[in-house]
Amino acid sequence: MIISHKHKFIFIKTKKTAGTSIEVFLSQFCDENDVLTPIYPAVSPHTPRGYKGYWNLFPELARSSLCEKSTIMWHWVKRKKFRNHASALTISHRVPKHIWNSYYKFCVDRNPWDKTLSHYYMVKSRRYPEMTLDQYFKRGNLCLNYPKYCDQKGNIMVDRVLNYENLDHQFAQVCKTLSLPFNNGLTVRAKGDYRVDRRPYQEVFTAAQKGYVAEAFSREISMHNYGF
Repeated sequence: MIISHKHKFIFIKTKKTAGTSIEVFLSQFCDENDVLTPIYPAVSPHTPRGYKGYWNLFPELARSSLCEKSTIMWHWVKRKKFRNHASALTISHRVPKHIWNSYYKFCVDRNPWDKTLSHYYMVKSRRYPEMTLDQYFKRGNLCLNYPKYCDQKGNIMVDRVLNYENLDHQFAQVCKTLSLPFNNGLTVRAKGDYRVDRRPYQEVFTAAQKGYVAEAFSREISMHNYGF
């Protein structure tokens, strides 16, 4: 994620939506007073800064579940004020209210069937090389993004959720809003080499798998009018 005080924007990083590529692109316009969380593995010229520190955790604790409270307190002890995939809700608790209310906030989301296939290949490549798609589904660790940009009631907290399928065009519009040069676009394509089967997702999923994704991602599908 990035908080740019220089350009007054907050970029919230979702999963499998070119978030690292966007971070690397935006980092070239940030200065030493901005917040850039670490990328794993690191990608030049992005340089992490400003993400550690303490904050007033009591308002955040008051609105959190018991499980969330322990995580928040652990982050506070370790000075992990901002993390790579921090949610909009978390960030809103950890920045001054006038910053949250006045900065331009945006993120990206993606067709859930395409996103799921991309996430499956990443997990398979990194941890479980023999894992089948059905085994991936049984693990239940799906790539849901709406909690990153919605509050606890499901209300969108950001100014814009970009569409991954039309990313270059829509991100160019955001850059224009922020008075940032877009030039040749997102020239860095990070973490895009995991997927070895390049068939369209419509040709990969069985009917049962298609239905499983539809049910699991029903909120995102409804929110953004995705279709198979």
